[in-house]
Amino acid sequence: MSGKKTIFFDRDGTLIIDMNYLNDPEKIFYLEGVFEALGRLRDAGFQFVMVTNQAGIAKGLVSPANLEEIHRRMIAEFGRHGIQFAGIYFAPQPSDSDHPMRKPNPGMLLAGARDHGADLARSWMIGDRMSDIEAGRRAGCRTILLDGTDVPSQSAFPPPTFVARDVLHMAEFILANDRE
Repeated sequence: MSGKKTIFFDRDGTLIIDMNYLNDPEKIFYLEGVFEALGRLRDAGFQFVMVTNQAGIAKGLVSPANLEEIHRRMIAEFGRHGIQFAGIYFAPQPSDSDHPMRKPNPGMLLAGARDHGADLARSWMIGDRMSDIEAGRRAGCRTILLDGTDVPSQSAFPPPTFVARDVLHMAEFILANDRE
């Protein structure tokens, strides 16, 4: 029995605008095209899992209660567009930690795959940083970097499967390259 094809999404800069340690639930702003992109991927049979480093907790810049409320509001807003997330995983460890759950380590993806029956070989990791891409590579996923934050040629990590100019371009690429 094969598992589910899954798309693992980073949060900041991938689903919502990166506010640099978002701690205010009123400051959630969604990337242009994100609901359409995820709707198309949902219709193609993908499940979604969010995996987000949240070093702001360790730094005292993000309160755990606010993080929970931010995720609650995001789930509600995606739900209004008919989009569900199978799970949300976050790594509260500091930026300099090599904790297995913190990207570029694949712990959150591996936990999400185990908990939600993902087939990692048929899955994707989407992010705006090369640490997201490396976590996906280490987990055995194909990877897409959203253009604008990190430059693959300037990274110590291997390049992504694809670099997309925005979330709609990302969805088009996945749909064109989906393996059954």
